[in-house]
Amino acid sequence: MSKELIRLVDCGMRFDGETVLHDINLYINDSEFLTLLGPSGCGKTTTLKIIGGFLTPTHGDVLFDGVRINDLPPHQRQVNTVFQKYALFPHLDVYDNIAFGLRMVRPKLSRKEIDTRVLEMLEVVSLKGFEHRSVTSLSGGQQQRVAIARALVNRPKVLLLDEPLAALDLRLRKDMQQELKRIQQQMEITFIYVTHDQEEALAMSDTVVVMDSGRIQQIGKPEDIYNEPKNAFVADFIGESNIVDGYMRSDFQVEVNGRRFDCLDKGFAVDEAVDVVIRPEDIDIVPPEQGKLVGTVTSVTFKGMMYDMIVDFRGFKWLIQTTDHSPVGSRIGIKIDPDGIHVMAKSEYSGMFGDYSSFSEEYDELDDASVVLEEEESGDEE
Repeated sequence: MSKELIRLVDCGMRFDGETVLHDINLYINDSEFLTLLGPSGCGKTTTLKIIGGFLTPTHGDVLFDGVRINDLPPHQRQVNTVFQKYALFPHLDVYDNIAFGLRMVRPKLSRKEIDTRVLEMLEVVSLKGFEHRSVTSLSGGQQQRVAIARALVNRPKVLLLDEPLAALDLRLRKDMQQELKRIQQQMEITFIYVTHDQEEALAMSDTVVVMDSGRIQQIGKPEDIYNEPKNAFVADFIGESNIVDGYMRSDFQVEVNGRRFDCLDKGFAVDEAVDVVIRPEDIDIVPPEQGKLVGTVTSVTFKGMMYDMIVDFRGFKWLIQTTDHSPVGSRIGIKIDPDGIHVMAKSEYSGMFGDYSSFSEEYDELDDASVVLEEEESGDEE
């Protein structure tokens, strides 16, 4: 069983009279990869800075191994940080950038010990042989590895990472996601990672903490956050979601658009109004006469492996992701298996997300040329 390493107890933060963090309660285990995920301004970086000692909470406690560390400065905490801007020293080579912290924080270390540690970290971040390179000659991904090595060479118990991949291109970012997870597992230390990228969070994390408006909305494993969101905000922020109004007619049966669907949810009051989450990939297209619901295709966008289709069901537009093409204007039926439906209690976010009407015009503009050509040839009318 994992040992608890860090705990935030009722931590709040105010700036200029405005509350930006509301009574955060969170614990983080030793050797855990935990991600703080949310939109800009949600409080995730403020939380990270409180853990690192760069901010002191207005109220509440920060505990490290059970000891209160609110007043402990950053350099005295067993924590190090990698920021979005790597802040490498351009006049120093790779070796001296990594060794800098050892010489400043641990001046009593022998030259041999420093050399051993630096070369060890170069091996960990896959930069062996780069020790005498100028950091200005390195790629963005290589510079990031140097920043990580510099942060880890002091052997902290916790590494804080504040959107360190934001400046990298998509392909390199995906490669570095795998590298960061490998490094964390190899070093067996705690990583606390901040990002607004839900794909990044799902790919790397042991635990995801979803935040909005200075509050924690949900904590869980990536699979649980995706498959069992607590409210409409989480469902919308973690992947694409159709979020529709429904009524729980009984345990394991929910009504949507006047039709009843079997589901796996229970424990709601009979006829309770609920939010129903249906992921676009969980919807099966069938002939209209076989569908539980029947709608009209209003937009088709070719995405390579599949089509993104916007379908109008009684004025509410759903997103369906499918490998089967249906032209704009066609009528289709849909079926949804019980495990493709997730029921949530109503919340302050109800009614704010899940209708793809606002995307229809954008999707129409992006329609694949081959789709449009096929529709013209077949004589379909929009």
